[in-house]
Amino acid sequence: MKVSNEVRIQITDRNGTSHEVTAPTDLNMNLMEVIRSFELAEEGTIGICGGMAMCASCQCYVLSDHDVLTRGDEEEAMLSEAFNVRQNSRLSCQIHISKALENLHIEIAQED
Repeated sequence: MKVSNEVRIQITDRNGTSHEVTAPTDLNMNLMEVIRSFELAEEGTIGICGGMAMCASCQCYVLSDHDVLTRGDEEEAMLSEAFNVRQNSRLSCQIHISKALENLHIEIAQED
């Protein structure tokens, strides 16, 4: 039996369009990098800080029942200053792609 090094993730972009993507689990990527690689947000509008949790341009909402809502201190601090923050907000740069994310569903937060 072949073991897959990929997970399926459903991403709703800022226009409300849903995309099912396949992301590699063996390249040490984060969700923000996956969004960028599939060009699901306009260039220059997501991951402005390069994935260092120093901006909120990659904020997303976790819509599925995955255990990924725990935020680190830096992420909590950044989200406390961001717009449109919800209970299910995360910085996508802080969600690392792993097998546990199979069928994750997120929505990219609006820019304002």
